[in-house]
Amino acid sequence: MTSNSKPDLPRRRFMQATGAALLTGAIGAPMVITSRKAMAAGNLVVVSWGGNYHTGVEEALAKPFEKEFGIHVTLVDTPDLAKVKAQVMTNNVEWDVFDAVGPMAMTGSKDGFWEPLDPALFNTKDLIKPLTKDGVPFYSATGGMCWNNNKFPDGKHPLTFAEYFDFKKFPGRRTLRNRVSETLEIALLADGVPPEKIYPLDVERAFKALDRVKPYIANWVDQTPQTVTLVETGQVDFSYTYATRVKAAQESSLPIDFSFKQNLIMFEYLVVLKNAPNKANAMKFLQFALRPDRQAALMDLHGNTPASRAALPMMKPDVRKWLSDPTSKANLVINDAWWADHYDELSLRFKEWVMG
Repeated sequence: MTSNSKPDLPRRRFMQATGAALLTGAIGAPMVITSRKAMAAGNLVVVSWGGNYHTGVEEALAKPFEKEFGIHVTLVDTPDLAKVKAQVMTNNVEWDVFDAVGPMAMTGSKDGFWEPLDPALFNTKDLIKPLTKDGVPFYSATGGMCWNNNKFPDGKHPLTFAEYFDFKKFPGRRTLRNRVSETLEIALLADGVPPEKIYPLDVERAFKALDRVKPYIANWVDQTPQTVTLVETGQVDFSYTYATRVKAAQESSLPIDFSFKQNLIMFEYLVVLKNAPNKANAMKFLQFALRPDRQAALMDLHGNTPASRAALPMMKPDVRKWLSDPTSKANLVINDAWWADHYDELSLRFKEWVMG
């Protein structure tokens, strides 16, 4: 990363706080499923995200899970809550595990799309965020801006969301996600709302802010890998993306950089679809995915913050520099509970607005 990278001090405080939790005995033992011979071989369908994310899940979770339990994992890209609804409502469920951003997970919970989880399957004291009745926190991700360093050196690219919406100071083609959550928060932060006053969202103000920038948005991105590939190919100048995507780009020797000056921090959850055809295998997979060794292996590949406290010290030091700063007052943590009551309605409004 360049000079836009965040300093080490907040991260050290985060590590110290996490280490203190470990030393105080905060980590108990969950009910563990261990005997491979006792496991019935079978299949499992996991809906996750594409690109390097898909590769990471395959290498750190899917392949080791099959080796340990004899259960083959099929990965399907791009979680879609509308498809979940269609499967559950028609009692034609094809997916088992759903890798969901917080607003999707909480909305699906409210709508009754997920199977309840047995807390005994997980080491709940090891989790950085509480288990819900039907979702287990998987990790936290960092959203922010990326650009091509060769084309836009220091001082020539936006670092905050207000700058991202400043087309006079930083002219160029932008992206935003074709998803209402994150996008409304970005609009309000860009419009000057302090992070601590974002919720409850001022929806009308957010849409007015988006109205002003809509002509400059070159791509409303559905597929997450495109948040970086559009910059790589020069189709856009700046893009809202995720630290993990830029990490992968840099590891491929691409001149893409990421701003840690202001970020969205969002939690990802693993859930099991209601009446999943391989429910028992799905529960085993969730438990496996939350094991500290598996969490560390996956986060070393992705560069996200693990949900397991014990996994954090296991991660490579050069990967931990990609983790978000939990002490920064400029950052905003997405409020999943607020979205549980508003996601369906606002998703429809947002889709109509984008197409209008």
